[in-house]
Amino acid sequence: MSADGGGVWWPAPAKLNLFLHVVGRQPDGYHSLQTAFQLLDWCDQLQIEPTPGEEIVRIAGPTGIAPEDDLCVRAARLLQQASGCRQGARIALRKRIPTGGGLGGGSSDAATVLCVLDRLWRLNLGVDRLAALGLQLGADVPLFVRGESAWGEGRGERLTPLALPERWFVVIHPKVSVSTAEVFQAPELTRNSPLITIRAFSPGPGLDAGTRNDCEAVVRARVPQVAEALDWLAGFAPSRLTGTGACVFAAFDNVAAAERVAGRVPDCWTSRVAKGVQRSPLHSQLATMF
Repeated sequence: MSADGGGVWWPAPAKLNLFLHVVGRQPDGYHSLQTAFQLLDWCDQLQIEPTPGEEIVRIAGPTGIAPEDDLCVRAARLLQQASGCRQGARIALRKRIPTGGGLGGGSSDAATVLCVLDRLWRLNLGVDRLAALGLQLGADVPLFVRGESAWGEGRGERLTPLALPERWFVVIHPKVSVSTAEVFQAPELTRNSPLITIRAFSPGPGLDAGTRNDCEAVVRARVPQVAEALDWLAGFAPSRLTGTGACVFAAFDNVAAAERVAGRVPDCWTSRVAKGVQRSPLHSQLATMF
């Protein structure tokens, strides 16, 4: 790898919420959650090049997101401000993960920028400080900064590494978007799920029948396309919403079974077979290149 990072594409993996319980509200108004985060081998890609000036420029990215609103750009500027760094960066983003699907793509992109620029700018802030910065950008960013599948509590930022079985997931995007803010503001959302322990969580080959996604009932009632996708996928294996949606998923213990189901997904939706991974592909690449 060249010292300036030129030509290297860095992965930003997707995640699934294997379950999502809303257990209360915090004094600041945010919801208190319990969840299990499963990282996937399905990734956006970013090219990040440090520059001698202080300007942060996105040279390529999704047309539907203005550079000023892109979490990649915001992450680079936040890191620059927090560290006092006088360097800039040029960032190119290839989106592979659907936006607004509950897969954490934007948060993962931001985490990749934080982790890679920390190395390229030679800041060496460390994972704890980068995770704290990431939380200012979104509740899921610390997960991707730390780079392990994990048990999450609080807003999702209190993380405990979680060993999960090898599984493949069929992920369906029903080609609609769901507003996270609207789901969490919904009066019908259950906000008093009882706390469970990691020990009580049973991540076997399928989905733990003792858990659920508390947001799923709200999204089902409000977005019929999501309800239809959940019901279709449930004909093959237990299905579930990830995050606040709109993507839904089911777990399989081998890739062939997952691919058979994915091959039957109706053309009105898009689908992907993704493997669950314990360690983020980003951190694996960082370890080999620095």
